[in-house]
Amino acid sequence: MLWKTFRWAFAVTALGLAAGVLYDGWTALGIVAILSVLEISLSFDNAVINAGILKKMNAFWQKIFLTVGIVIAVFGMRLVFPVVIVAVSARLSPWSAVHLALTDKDRYQELVTDAHPSIAAFGGMFLLMIFLDFVFEDREIKWLGWLERPLARLGRVDMLSVCIALIVLLVSAVTFGAHAHQHGGTHADKAETVLLAGVAGLITYMVVGGLSGFFEQKLEDEEEREQEAEEEARRAGRRDAPVKLAGKAAFFMFLYLEVLDASFSFDGVIGAFAITNDIVLMALGLGIGAMYVRSLTVYLVRQGTLDDYVYLEHGAHYAIGALSLILLVTIQYQINEVVTGLVGVVLIGASFWSSVRRNRALRTAA
Repeated sequence: MLWKTFRWAFAVTALGLAAGVLYDGWTALGIVAILSVLEISLSFDNAVINAGILKKMNAFWQKIFLTVGIVIAVFGMRLVFPVVIVAVSARLSPWSAVHLALTDKDRYQELVTDAHPSIAAFGGMFLLMIFLDFVFEDREIKWLGWLERPLARLGRVDMLSVCIALIVLLVSAVTFGAHAHQHGGTHADKAETVLLAGVAGLITYMVVGGLSGFFEQKLEDEEEREQEAEEEARRAGRRDAPVKLAGKAAFFMFLYLEVLDASFSFDGVIGAFAITNDIVLMALGLGIGAMYVRSLTVYLVRQGTLDDYVYLEHGAHYAIGALSLILLVTIQYQINEVVTGLVGVVLIGASFWSSVRRNRALRTAA
């Protein structure tokens, strides 16, 4: 079962790592591997959510999500979107950005470096909002209770995450933006650029969140109608099989899943810019990670169970928070990409180990 589900992910991993070595040597292999782990860790909870929703859909729409959906996820968000970000930031056409990245790496690196303050501000704000909304929400399961309990109480204040994000953006623009790093080791005043890009990142997050909320409400309404139908069947003495959603309801669910996947993959793409500016390595690493997320979703659906490692979601969001701050700092200062990648790996590893210890304790108590 495990091999059958993950065989394509294993194959893509081997091909992607080999392509990285051929492209830029063993250093590239390490970067591709780090990006893959980053994408998998940040999208792990997305796979769990996908599996929980996907199992309610009929076979046709499950197949659509796992075929058309993966094309959108891998080729649309993980491959095309990084090119679009660079093209917009450097004011190039997408084709020019790809051509320059492949034929004149030095010039491409200069353009990306000069555009990095806007990329970092945009992505830093988007990631920071994801992190803040997570830690300010009161959750039944807490990983770092000493920290998460007081933050959950503070989260009762309306729009607190937006206020904090704007304060962080203002401080970043005044401090880091006024001395933004440019190619050749020079610095320039990019405070206005940082402010505009940061506000754009904040707006993008709110739009994506609004779309997710819209489709989620559609899903909840459909689930309520389904529960009412099941209750009516029980009162009538019938034992109807659970209805697999199809038609308009399944279409809305499919759109909801695509918006969710886009939001999760967006933080992966933005986080990848904190590790490398090379779109080829970025595409290889994120593509490998996306295949594992797809395989994990299929595995969870077929097994009918969700994962027991309850703190992984916490670790992923703390990694997002760390990446957001690192991105903002890199507006002025250069940070080694290996250090950046290891921060996320350490946080995910710590949350995984805490989950293992929790499961052992629960089994011992039982």
